Parts: sequence; structure tokens; C-alpha cells
Amino acid sequence: MTDTSQTQLHANEPTTTAAAAPDTPTARAPRRAWFALAVLMLPVLLVSVDNTVLSFALPAISRDLAPTAAQQLWIIDAYPLVLAGLLVAMGSAGDRFGRRRMLLIGSVGFAVLSIVAAFAPTAEALIASRAALGFFGAMLMPSTLSLLRTVFVEREQRRLAIAIWASGFAAGSALGPLVGGVLIEHFHWGSVFLLAVPVLVPLLILVPLLIPESRDPAPGRIDIPSTLLSLAAMVPVVFGIKSLATDGISGFGIQAIVFGLFCGIWFVRRQLKSRSPMLDVRLFRQGSFGGAVLVNLFSVIALVGFLYFVSQHLQLIAGLSPVAAGLALLPGLVAMIIAGLAVVPIARRVRPRVLVPIALLLSAGGYAVIAWFATAESIAPVVIAFVMLGVGIGAAETVSNELILSSAPPEKAGAASAVSETAYELGAVLGTAVLGSILAAHYSAAIVLPTELTAAQASTASETLAGAVTVSEQLPAAIGEQLAASAALAFDEGVVITSLIGVALMVAAAVVAVLALRNPKGAGAAHE
Repeated sequence: MTDTSQTQLHANEPTTTAAAAPDTPTARAPRRAWFALAVLMLPVLLVSVDNTVLSFALPAISRDLAPTAAQQLWIIDAYPLVLAGLLVAMGSAGDRFGRRRMLLIGSVGFAVLSIVAAFAPTAEALIASRAALGFFGAMLMPSTLSLLRTVFVEREQRRLAIAIWASGFAAGSALGPLVGGVLIEHFHWGSVFLLAVPVLVPLLILVPLLIPESRDPAPGRIDIPSTLLSLAAMVPVVFGIKSLATDGISGFGIQAIVFGLFCGIWFVRRQLKSRSPMLDVRLFRQGSFGGAVLVNLFSVIALVGFLYFVSQHLQLIAGLSPVAAGLALLPGLVAMIIAGLAVVPIARRVRPRVLVPIALLLSAGGYAVIAWFATAESIAPVVIAFVMLGVGIGAAETVSNELILSSAPPEKAGAASAVSETAYELGAVLGTAVLGSILAAHYSAAIVLPTELTAAQASTASETLAGAVTVSEQLPAAIGEQLAASAALAFDEGVVITSLIGVALMVAAAVVAVLALRNPKGAGAAHE
């Protein structure tokens, strides 16, 4: 997946700049490249906000559409699941048909589907709309990260550009709950989807003005079987995980996971045999590349899983308004952005295999704070925990993303960026699929229902925390308080278990970083 945009972006620059060798101190990115990066940050922010904005809208959606626990998880997961499954395929389509063209088509489709999702009448319709949003979202993303390697040829500038890119992803993910809180407090929950329209309008205007068309002069073929295999690998695994969490150990859930793993192995074997693979899995033979991808995957699982349960805890148990709950996470958002930028000069002097594990262990400490100190009444532990998580993830993702691009040959920048983005979206899926499903399973098993509830009320209350809160408001005061207290206790016990799993994830990621992360050959780092 090669990129011709570098030649076009350098067209009006001195030939010495365009011809400069990668990673040399004299190579300088043209001013047009920075403007292009600024424009392309719009879809980065939009896609990452969309991954987490529903966390704070979920209580309102649950009250309005009354989804089951499984539907509640699918409302969140349908979008990143389809997005992750199609990122590489859409990147290949962009190589063939033009990356700018795909970006513009994706923007129009995303805006239209956002309006459809905003007025979804049922949980099933909302899930379908979210899946369709993932299809068009996959058109938006593949050109963003690959731009950094092909345009920013000098490593220090590339580090800064990647820090901005990673901060945009992190900012969007953390900004989602705050934006969602403000919108939900003042408008219908559908407003979180309508947010995409004012973001995409300037994109449609500026992209044709600032970003030239670029395509691969010798693109690989469109590999439809590989696209279907990638989806067949991910969807059954996620479905199986949810099934095991909600229905217990069952043959159907295990069969779904086994089928997904089989399709995944088939996908990898097909890529290894192909002369022009849709995803160059050989990149994983480089330890620093595979290690950095795993670090990104674990980090996003931890971030999205954290936001999933904390947003519900702050609103439905601590009793904060959506805006107040969003503001409680604002310090963590700021810390994440600052850490992503501040780590750039530190990375010049400290080895990745030292710097990244330290950052990840700090994130593990954030989960530990939630597990041991968070209570229904206290907000401070949540704020402190998210700051620690944000600093760790912000720093780790900047360094690991730079390693992903630097580890790959320049002609493989597109493939490397697609792998990085796929890991991010897959992490967003697994964050709710794994951590969310474990939390939902514990909640359903632990809640004690008053005997006065009807069968319908008992079913609703045992499915989700939002359902229990809604039912409690319909009951006499004493019984309602009893149900709300039992639901809060069951949910927070599940949060403790989920947080301990989050600690284990971050420690595992730190171990991977120690063992696998090294500066790539030829990177020119002083300390290697």
C-alpha cells in the first residue's frame, strides 16, 4: 500500500527537500503537509469521539429504547467492530480508486448515517445504523496515519506529527464522554450522532483545497474473500465472548469463538500466500512492530473499558448530571493530551523498552485506584484514576505508534498504519466485549431483586444498571431504594473485578513492551 501523496505535497517545494533521504536531519516537511495533517485530524477526532461518546449517552438510550444487556453492548460495539474489519480493505480501495475520493465519499456517507442513527426508533435500528456508520468510518481513516510516514521524512518532525495524531485519537476518545454529557443534558440522545454533521462539513470543503488526490500507480487487486474473512474472524469471536458472559459456558458461544479463530487463521494463511496481500502480516516478524501493536491494543481495551463502566457509575450511582460526570473526567483528558506531546523530547533520550513499560504501569495504577478506593459516594478516586490512566496511555501510544511506522519499510507505511488503526478499533471493541461483558455477567448474577417486582420488572432490572434505576423509580419509595441499592452494590462489585482485570492487562502490556520494543534498525536513535 504505497503512497504517492508525498510527491504531490512536495510539488511546490525545493527539489532538495523532496529528494531528501528519510530520517536525515536536513529533511523538512513542507508547510502544506502540516495544513494537510490539520485537516485530516478532523476525521481522526470524529471517529475516536464516536467510539466513546455513547458511553455517556447509554443511560438515556437505555431508558428510551430499553435494550437488553446484549443489545446495550452491541450498540457500542457494532460501529468499531465493522470499522476494524474494513479498515485494511478500504485502505486497499483507496490505493486503487484514490484516497481523497474515498475520504470524501466516506464523509458524505458518515454524515447521512449519523442523521439516521440519531432518530433510530428501536435498539435494533440503532445497532444497524451503528454498523453502517462503521462502513463509512472505515473510508475516513486509512489515509491519516500513513500520511505521517510519507510526508514527515525527518524523524523528529515525524515524532511530533505522530504525537499530534495520537493526541487527537486520545483526545477524541476522552472528549467523547464530556461532549456526550453536555449534549445529553440539554438535548435528546440523538444529538451525539448529529455532532458528526458540523465536523464533516468543513472537511468536505477543505479536503479538495488542501489535499491532492493520491493513489497507488500499481495497486493490488481488491481481495473480497480476505475482507469477508477478516469480518468472519472478528464478529463471531466478539459475539462468542458476549454469549459466554451473558449466558454462561455454552456450546454456541464456544463454537462461535472457534469459528472466528479458524477464519482468522485462514485469513493469515491467505495473506502469506498472496503476492499482493491486503494486510502484510509479515510485518509482525519484526519484534518492535508486533510489540508496539500489542501495546496499542491493550491500551485501548483498558481506556474504552474504563470509560464504559465509569460513565455509568458517575451518572447512575454517584448521581452526577451528564455534564458534571463529563467534567469529572476532564483532568484525565487534559493529562492524556499533555502526556502524548510531552513524551516526544523524552523519547529521544529514553529507550522505548524502558519508557513504555513505565507509562503502562502508571495506567495499571489507575485501575488499582478504582479497585481499592472508589465508592458510590466518592468522586476523587475516579478523577485520580483517569488522570493516571490518561498519562500512561497518552505517552505509551505516542511512542508505540512511532515505532510501528519506523519499524516498517517506507513502502509499507500504508500497511503499517492500517495495522495500527485496526488494533485501535479492535481494542475499542474488546474493551466493551470483554470488560463490559464480564461486568454485565457479574451484575446479573449478583443483584438481589425484591420479591414485589413483576416478571417484566425483574427482567429489566437484572439486565442492566440503567434498567434497574428506571424500574426503581416506578416502585414505592422503600422498595425502589432497596432495588437501587442492590443494583449499585452489584454493579460496583463488578467494577472491582473488571478493574483488577484492567490492572492485569496493563501489566501484561508492560511485559510485552520490555520483551519486544526496540528502536527499529536505521531509525537513527542515539541510544541504540
